Amino acid sequence: MRNGDWLDTLWASDGIGARVARAVLVPAELAFGVITTARSSLFSSGVFTVHPTAVPALSVGNLTVGGTGKTPLAAYFASRLKHAGAKPAIILRGYGEDEPLVHRTLNPDVLVVVSADRLAGAVEAGRAGCDVVVLDDAFQHRRAGRIADVVLVSADGWSEQRHLLPAGPWRERLTAARRASIVIVTRKAVSLDQANLVSEAVRRTVGVPCAIVHLDPSELREANGSRTATIDALRGESVLAISAVGDPAAFDAQLMACGATVTPARFRDHHRFTIADAEALATTAKRHDRAVCTLKDAVKLGPLWPGQSPLWYVSQRVVVERGADAVDAILETTLRARSASTQPGRPGLPGPRD
Repeated sequence: MRNGDWLDTLWASDGIGARVARAVLVPAELAFGVITTARSSLFSSGVFTVHPTAVPALSVGNLTVGGTGKTPLAAYFASRLKHAGAKPAIILRGYGEDEPLVHRTLNPDVLVVVSADRLAGAVEAGRAGCDVVVLDDAFQHRRAGRIADVVLVSADGWSEQRHLLPAGPWRERLTAARRASIVIVTRKAVSLDQANLVSEAVRRTVGVPCAIVHLDPSELREANGSRTATIDALRGESVLAISAVGDPAAFDAQLMACGATVTPARFRDHHRFTIADAEALATTAKRHDRAVCTLKDAVKLGPLWPGQSPLWYVSQRVVVERGADAVDAILETTLRARSASTQPGRPGLPGPRD
């Protein structure tokens, strides 16, 4: 059902067909690598200008095209900044209708600015009274200056064979993370031990502080209602797992780890659901105990869902498992960079680390 399955197969499969296809794409991969490396070097050398943002900016980005948990991590940093006394805004390009909706759901009291030009977005945020911004997916958008760069690497999607686009999902080589302030290794379904191995591999290559974050499936929430259920409710259930995300296999694995028997219903990342999609999925869901999706899907699919049976989504909690001090240091650096007129003393970082 998922339109992008062929791309996942091309990038991840060890089958002969996928290996041949990747080999054919090597010239394009090399050309892409030359272009991205040259562009980055021009910014690093000062040939291309990095412009300061209207208010201090914290960037949260990727080295790959998706599946790292970027949106929940950007929302997490915005929430931590707000609870520390800042007035943050989240600025994102707005690729797909889901990301702004997810941010507004996770942080309803934080301004969300959709702007492909992060510099213009920061100006808009400043005019709205914000004193700090979180740039969602801006690691490669080097024209906009930032106080700190957070780069995410998925432990679930980790491989020793890391191909650049179009032969693989990597936008830049791992060594590009050397310009980051911190690398956060995210995990969804893999073990903490596996995430530690990834973190050590990244640390050896990059040499910057690393942290590990678990995107923990904390509870189930009804997409079109107020009901909630514990994640343990999935144990023993037959679940239709609906996903239009960057790493659907990790979502399915999370549900299976909770004890569910999963039937995947996968769509291309950022898929724009239609009424026909919703009706077909609701009909299929009748053959299962429960239909479950991600929040990223619920914000689009929920309004279209027929009232025959409920649609549930997994609410994830960001849990910092390793490197909490390094994460706090990024927040402190960002907070200290706020304008002196809006910073009456050094703010603390109240609340739990997770």
